[in-house]
Amino acid sequence: MIEILSSSALATVQDLGRLGALRWGVGTSGAMDPLALAAGNLLLGNDEGAAGIEVPVFPFEVRFDADCAFAVTGADCMARLDDASVLPWWACEANAGQVLRLGVPRQDGTWRACRAYLCVAGGIDVPEVLGSRSTQMRGAFGGLEGRALQRGDRLGQGKVCDSAHPVGFGLVPPGLALPLQADGHPAVRVLPAAEYDCYTEASHAAFWSQPWKVTSQSDRYGYRLAGTPLESVRPVEMRSHGIVPGVIQVPASGQPIIQMCDAQPSGGYPKIGTVIEADRWRLGQIPIGSQIRFIETTWDEAVDALEQNRHWLGEARRWVGLHGSSRART
Repeated sequence: MIEILSSSALATVQDLGRLGALRWGVGTSGAMDPLALAAGNLLLGNDEGAAGIEVPVFPFEVRFDADCAFAVTGADCMARLDDASVLPWWACEANAGQVLRLGVPRQDGTWRACRAYLCVAGGIDVPEVLGSRSTQMRGAFGGLEGRALQRGDRLGQGKVCDSAHPVGFGLVPPGLALPLQADGHPAVRVLPAAEYDCYTEASHAAFWSQPWKVTSQSDRYGYRLAGTPLESVRPVEMRSHGIVPGVIQVPASGQPIIQMCDAQPSGGYPKIGTVIEADRWRLGQIPIGSQIRFIETTWDEAVDALEQNRHWLGEARRWVGLHGSSRART
């Protein structure tokens, strides 16, 4: 069991998402940084989609009620297990009664992530709802009672796999292995969307050339951006239609909104672009108040970028397997 000691808001149980339920009007939810969650699970010998704890507000503390292997991925939050430092992206061991504390994330070179993931051997054991353990707070289901974690909550662990790996090794984060920036700002690649041509040339230029601020009105539902307002050539009125995470909509204010993991499955605002699937993990790690750039890309480049992510995960899988084999031989 793991006991939540922190009263920090918005920490939730998440896996890789509630896929296949959009046709029923149910959003995907899931980890904002799926690469970090998958990597934490790989380090522990879990299924890559096992549930972990997503932590967006710090400090955050938990107590282990039993001996447990764990990993903290995502943001480098200067974690400490009692008085000992814990390396990020590293497989570690906690003894019963020890307290893990995650501090405020620090900048690692030019990359500063804002979300950490606590993964444990066996995964976080909460009931599956529509095939996922992810928390959907708008619908109040999934995770632990469909809500954010609170002080005093206790979470169980799933069964530890026979293939669980020894601790004491780690991975290079994708933020360092797959860097992407534009003029010193973190960047994501974007495909022009259906209503792209409805906007003026000046708005096209502003969309691609200026940094956009992630405002304080941003959350897991959507990132509201601030910059030069985008202007349409003519009024655009649309019926509500299906949308997915990553879609960039433009309301009447001209300030874009990027749909995130907890977004509703339909909307009526025009769409100027879509953040490619391969870069949604980057988007999920952008801190509120920071700035982001959009880089225009093509379908072929988007497919290649997704393949790079898969290659990174494949190399992580291979390294973890090699480490486990070498420890077994010794």
